[in-house]
Amino acid sequence: MPKSRQDAPEPSPRTSSRTSPKTSPKTSPKISAPPASRPPTPWTATPSGGGWLPHGFHLDPHSHPQGQLVYAAAGALATTTERGTWVAPAHRVTWTPPGFAHSHRIYGRTDARLVAVPAELCDALVAHPSVFAVSALLREALLALTDRQESRPGAHRRLLAVVVDELAETPEQSLHLPEPRDDRLRAVTGLLHADPGRSVTLAELGRSAGASERTLSRLFHAELGMSFHRWRTTLRIHHALAHLTNGMSVTDTAMECGWSNPSSFIDAFTEVVGQTPGRYQADLRDDSRAKHSTPADR
Repeated sequence: MPKSRQDAPEPSPRTSSRTSPKTSPKTSPKISAPPASRPPTPWTATPSGGGWLPHGFHLDPHSHPQGQLVYAAAGALATTTERGTWVAPAHRVTWTPPGFAHSHRIYGRTDARLVAVPAELCDALVAHPSVFAVSALLREALLALTDRQESRPGAHRRLLAVVVDELAETPEQSLHLPEPRDDRLRAVTGLLHADPGRSVTLAELGRSAGASERTLSRLFHAELGMSFHRWRTTLRIHHALAHLTNGMSVTDTAMECGWSNPSSFIDAFTEVVGQTPGRYQADLRDDSRAKHSTPADR
């Protein structure tokens, strides 16, 4: 099975959370630009199970014969395909259909849960990679599928059917950052990936890329389906999620990611993610306390 650039293996089923070293919360995560195209590795099986993965863990491009759900029970992860990058913060699940070449990167220490979806069940879900919010029912089903041994024949299959039914009724929360093919646009997005907090206009970026502001604006809409401002805001939100997951304060995250003040950052984050950055961090803390509490505490 392919290993990451850190030589860490794909999480095996029911991996103990006690075996993975903690990463320092002071480490400032940085979301990388999608790598240059490389031939994906076709895997003969679709991994499933769960375990804690360290910040920076990366899996090179590969594909699976079945669909795959990857749930960030804690932490955050990014899934990258030729169509762009999808970020799944805590309490989101990524969906990758069968045969889609993709790579993964982990931000902050992450409790990653992997569920293989047989090809015959995949037609009920969208035919493209996406991210979904996780309801209480969906969360418990995903945790059960990755925590428990099958107690009765067919039990996992029946529970997986519940997961698919729940996802089929759940609206997408894609947090999708599309990537361009045009060389001029790639030059501009590359500069922004390198420094998402950089305060620069599209006209200034155009001078570096050898294209006019008008041409670049047209290309953003034609190739990426959104304005330059929207694309850069989404990129910054991706980075903000990584920083918040790693324990950075809301104010410091706003400044690091290029917002002039916390209020404008909070507004943008809430519009894209669906909750305030403070609420997002509070949910992470609540979830961490719940994971480490004992039956007596409950």
